[in-house]
Amino acid sequence: MTGWLAIAGLGPGDEALITPEVTAVLAQATDVIGYVPYVARIAPRDGLSRHPSDNRVELMRARHALELAAAGGRVVVVSSGDPGVFAMAAAVLEAIESAPEYLATDIRILPGITAMLAAAARLGAPLGHDFCAINLSDNLKPWELVEHRLRLAARAGFAMAFYNPRSRSRPHQFGRALDVLREECGGARLISFARAVSTAEETLETVTLAEATPEMADMRTMVIVGNADTRRVGRFVYTPRTSL
Repeated sequence: MTGWLAIAGLGPGDEALITPEVTAVLAQATDVIGYVPYVARIAPRDGLSRHPSDNRVELMRARHALELAAAGGRVVVVSSGDPGVFAMAAAVLEAIESAPEYLATDIRILPGITAMLAAAARLGAPLGHDFCAINLSDNLKPWELVEHRLRLAARAGFAMAFYNPRSRSRPHQFGRALDVLREECGGARLISFARAVSTAEETLETVTLAEATPEMADMRTMVIVGNADTRRVGRFVYTPRTSL
């Protein structure tokens, strides 16, 4: 029996934003593996086993998926957004690096719509010129590195998209990030908070860095900071493709 492993992105929340490719592979799956809330998005059906797990066991989850596929399962590892952006594609490849016998497995990585791109579309085009994405969580890297990258990105003039800005276990760090941004960019720079994009709870807010407070963000919020040229036009925020 020949198995396979697909690593799929479920998009930012709205079921309409799951790609047809991902929908098709989920219909063929015998096993779905992922973080608890992502697995919960997959409806139960006959012939499908769901394997939810904690958010901090990515490598264990990846190894489990590889084992099931090697045993003949049709396995889908699910992430929100795109699986290659702060998600499970890197974890599966890291697991394979330490167990190269799984290189013979049929593995496919299926793209999805990231929260960053969904938020940017709702806001207008704040990522219309050069930009970077930074995960503000220090679960997998030290905070000193987060702050270092944040300063360098600000000095380089990038627009910036921030994942995982503020959690209950580290509420102080986003306030520090705002301080760093104000030090490097000044208070007039536009910053947007897009929460629960594409869901019924969606909220959008754009203020200046001088007006921003840590409480404006949580783990369901995508934060986008413009560059020096980013501006408003009507209800939209955009970064022009020409830089003066």
